[in-house]
Amino acid sequence: MRKVFRNLKSLEEVKDLIMRYERAERREKISIWDAFGRILAEDIVSGVDVPGFDRVMLDGYAVRAEDTFWADEDNPVELKVIGVASAGHPFPGEVGEREAVEVATGAPMPRGANSVVKEEFTVRKGDSILVMRAVAPGENVQGAGSDVRVGETVAYRGTRLSAREIGILAAVGIREVEVLSKPRVGIFSTGDELAQPGEPLEYGKIYDVNSSSLMASVLEDGGEPKFLGILPDDYEAIRDSLKREIEKFDIILISGSTSVGAGDVMYRVLEELGPPGVIVHGIAMHPGKPTVIAEARGKLVIGLPGYPTSCLTVYREIVSPLIRKWSGKPLETGKEVIGRAAERIIGERGRRDLLPVHVVKDEEYLVFPVPTGSEAISTLSRADGYVEMEELEEIIEEGEVVRVKLFTDRIADISMIGSHCIGLELIMSEMRRRGYLIKSVFVGSSGGFKAIARGEADLAGVHAFDPETMEYNLPFMRKFSIEDKAILIRGYRRIQGLIVARGNPKGIKGIRDILERRDIVMMNRNKGSGTRILLDYLLKEEAERMGIDISEAIKNIRGYWNEAKSHNAVAIAIKNGIADVGIGIKTVARLYNLDFIPIAEENYDFLIRRSSMRKGAVEEFLRILREFRSKLNELDGIEASDDIGLPISP
Repeated sequence: MRKVFRNLKSLEEVKDLIMRYERAERREKISIWDAFGRILAEDIVSGVDVPGFDRVMLDGYAVRAEDTFWADEDNPVELKVIGVASAGHPFPGEVGEREAVEVATGAPMPRGANSVVKEEFTVRKGDSILVMRAVAPGENVQGAGSDVRVGETVAYRGTRLSAREIGILAAVGIREVEVLSKPRVGIFSTGDELAQPGEPLEYGKIYDVNSSSLMASVLEDGGEPKFLGILPDDYEAIRDSLKREIEKFDIILISGSTSVGAGDVMYRVLEELGPPGVIVHGIAMHPGKPTVIAEARGKLVIGLPGYPTSCLTVYREIVSPLIRKWSGKPLETGKEVIGRAAERIIGERGRRDLLPVHVVKDEEYLVFPVPTGSEAISTLSRADGYVEMEELEEIIEEGEVVRVKLFTDRIADISMIGSHCIGLELIMSEMRRRGYLIKSVFVGSSGGFKAIARGEADLAGVHAFDPETMEYNLPFMRKFSIEDKAILIRGYRRIQGLIVARGNPKGIKGIRDILERRDIVMMNRNKGSGTRILLDYLLKEEAERMGIDISEAIKNIRGYWNEAKSHNAVAIAIKNGIADVGIGIKTVARLYNLDFIPIAEENYDFLIRRSSMRKGAVEEFLRILREFRSKLNELDGIEASDDIGLPISP
């Protein structure tokens, strides 16, 4: 008895039905050299800092910036050269007043020095140099942990590994990763008329085209295909082969023997394999109408039409999206977007520039240049694509329409630019687990306010303290004129304090030690950071209690002009003996197994652009923020109150 295709399902119905199916997750550990295109099965957290020390960015001389403040060509400053440092060969001593160390690109910064003078701005004079130009603290120095920090998640579960992610994994010392096993796809062809390519072709036979085409298609979609042979148009042979193989694969594809022919073999076999058996018997499309889909033992078996054109059409429309979903490979989309430059993008005349850019999806695509320099491996991982500038081009003006060639098939659902925090990492990890793509760039609180003001970020983590009002964050909304552009959301409180070596060998007790003692070296934070603002306030307050002038006191603080760009960089300096004390948060001190002296609490809140509040990713962020209150409270040094996630009124 023939089974006629009378209850055809629409292509949309079939796609929706198919995409609901999941496969049992399997994992395997492989070398990063074999990991290109594979899907991570775990979050990868860095156990090291990149770089692990303050690193020299160019050839020159490591100096104390304060020794050069008044240097120029008419009045050069003479410094004594006391040694040499190169990549892999640090200088063993300490740079003192009016001293310098000759350094090469990649060398560790010597203790006591906080800047590098370019070689071309100096003149060698025996054992000394003449410095012709002043340098600022931190100039020509890549700060420890400025690229990647210990405890930072550098790759997330579900990420499809490209050359950029593999480079970052190598940079943090990861040799092997756990990835999701590829979806296993069994492939049969059916038909008494078929012969395998390479065999002699008998009269009445044709070569099997579909199996080879399907094998290649599955490979292209990220699956692991296996050809299981050509089956005769025989009910028992097809039934027995399917029963034997179905447990070994995530899905089985069979081409041929699906149309209304003699005996309707495929329909009867698949119906018997259930329950539930056949769930689709015919699709309202051409070509591809005689398609049969069944479920048996929790697995899908899809009978594809025998004609090659029909077979591949159905595969492309309904099977390919499912294999790509299981393999983590995105659906094929356009590799370019047209956007508008949100700010001026500057290239260099005389060369073709491929400038990495960050794309934010608003009412239109807004295109921002990526600020991170070429010394950071994370530059390309944080970029969505690049803008190409011809040899005679130099500037793309703000508002100009630009074509972005994408590195990725998907623009981030949410852009986060601001201050880094372990608590925020916890929330972002959960968002990624729920399927959201996040772009995160950590540039400090001031950078977060600026990014929100420019429209570059949807959300910024901020903890900026205003000494005049004794408030966190709200005064800076007025300072950056974003009261009408953004909403401040209550986050959580963090404990700030002095980070010292394990056992506190210098016996440091508080802020007064920094002002009074000359036997300790501190590591300061960069100007504009919330932590630097807080420290300057505490130093001034303590100086007033001591009855001394803060401007004079600062001159005697060893290391005041040494600036780190993150809490992690402060901890690294203390861990490596570059400094004796620095200010940072308790969670980072614990992360590095350092001692901690609490001195203040701060508010770490979230600034959200008003136009972004309607985004699904932002709504999900706020839901997770409230749901994770108890998990945040489990982190040492963080306290989340009941009003977490609620707007803060001016």
